[in-house]
Amino acid sequence: METFLHSVTLDRDLCRGCINCIKRCPTEAIRVRDGKASIIAERCIDCAECIRICPHHAKKAQYDTLDVLKKFAYTIALPAPSLYGQFNNLEEPDILLAALTDLGFDAVYEVARAAELVSEATRRLMQTGSLPRPVISSACPAVTRLIRVRYPDLIDHVLPLVAPVELAARLAKDEAQRKTGLAREEIGCIFLSPCPAKVTAIHSPVGTKKSEVDAAVAVKEIYPQLLGPMKKRQTADSPATAGRIGIGWAESGGESAGLVITDSYLAADGIENVIRVLEDLEDEKYPGLDFVELDACAGGCVGGVLQVENPYIAKAKLKKMCRYMPVSKNHLDRSIPPAMLWDADLEYAPVLELGGTRAESFARYGQLQKIVEQLPGLDCGSCGAPTCRALAEDVVRGHAAVDDCVVLLRRRMEAVLQAVMGQPGKEDEP
Repeated sequence: METFLHSVTLDRDLCRGCINCIKRCPTEAIRVRDGKASIIAERCIDCAECIRICPHHAKKAQYDTLDVLKKFAYTIALPAPSLYGQFNNLEEPDILLAALTDLGFDAVYEVARAAELVSEATRRLMQTGSLPRPVISSACPAVTRLIRVRYPDLIDHVLPLVAPVELAARLAKDEAQRKTGLAREEIGCIFLSPCPAKVTAIHSPVGTKKSEVDAAVAVKEIYPQLLGPMKKRQTADSPATAGRIGIGWAESGGESAGLVITDSYLAADGIENVIRVLEDLEDEKYPGLDFVELDACAGGCVGGVLQVENPYIAKAKLKKMCRYMPVSKNHLDRSIPPAMLWDADLEYAPVLELGGTRAESFARYGQLQKIVEQLPGLDCGSCGAPTCRALAEDVVRGHAAVDDCVVLLRRRMEAVLQAVMGQPGKEDEP
């Protein structure tokens, strides 16, 4: 079984065993056993819904600190487009980008710059007619992993281009090597991440064998450290390198709008809405659709749990900042370069299958159905599994027992008690 290095983790000391997280997990990757939650690693897609919903802050995201700058001879900041929407009165990104160098970065390469190149490459690929319709964006790693584990029939529809942050790291290192003469391993690309899924994608990338991004710092961690340098800065050494299309990737619908060549697209955000769309796509309910953009976070990347600003306010700030920007500042010279294409196939991860073979899965499915018929069908979560069906799966896999259902156990005890109370005593016998 493939092993992922996950950003989303659990602090057992803070966990109180409530069932909020198990009801919201899109891959049913969380169980509550012995009063504490546990995460089934191979099922987790790092969508961060559990972080968002946990009232006790027991779910956390792991990421790097700025101390990571000390590991490299030359460091490059990769700011996500959503970062620009976190600050008040930011009319242009220039001051923010300059402040990043004041914090200790040697250079800055905007992820929005790479996003514009990905938009153009997508347009070219779609115009060739070589991609099955609808094409599904590969930008959100949580959605891509969700497709891998739950919707294998849609894998061929996923756009085979690396995410903008990965392309930004590759191009940034190329520029840095030409400028400094340093070896590639001496150059560190640090992503300023809005969400845990993108942190996970560094350690366990999708569509590529090894990520060129070396570390990730949460937006919420670097935000307060940028406020001071931004106030001191009056001018910027170099202007921003991205236009409206690149920065528009920060919000849901921005990638689709940047395609320009088609109006036949669908953009959905929020993991529950994403699941509904994927299920309908699997059932072929959207004939004639060209492109599908899906974001696990509500609102798009501006809604990531590692941000500080309300996503709707952040979107308003980005729109105001972009109003006088050119549509795009970045274009491909010739053909799509190999650095933009996947070098590893997206493969189905059968973590939800009941058995290792089809025969074993069918046999276990029969067992599962019998167990489901015994259970009350309330999906209350009291057993520690999100649904009665999930409990039945755990029983089939040997990870739980039918008696873990407290409702069923209570009913049996009541039946026994009623039977005992209803039996006539000796004094009542004739």
